[in-house]
Amino acid sequence: MTLSISERMSRVRGINTGPELEIRKLLSSYGVRYRLQRKDLPGKPDLYVPRLRLAIFVNGCFWHGHEDCPRAALPKTNTTFWANKISQNVARDRRVEGDLRSLGFDFILVWTCDAKNFPRICERIARRWMRRAPH
Repeated sequence: MTLSISERMSRVRGINTGPELEIRKLLSSYGVRYRLQRKDLPGKPDLYVPRLRLAIFVNGCFWHGHEDCPRAALPKTNTTFWANKISQNVARDRRVEGDLRSLGFDFILVWTCDAKNFPRICERIARRWMRRAPH
């Protein structure tokens, strides 16, 4: 049975994705404490590190329109629909970034195509977390 593009896309997970679980595992290995899916913050970040006031978004390249990434290529069918959908997501992401900045939060965008750099990204976060340890 062949699924339509729309049916395949509807099966894509929004939370607890493989890349998100990998980031969580790495941060935990460094002892970084975080919260998941903070609904009270703009954009409902995938992870939130309270000590750093840091929102972390693990973005899928296709869904968030990662520029110059082959994974962000639009399907060959229903292109107008998908182009509009992705451009709306990109605009929403920019609004969320501005809202977080105006509230004094820092944020990091982690792209799923950058999986080989997840350890380095998490190590940098862990170093910041250790410097901000309560005295």
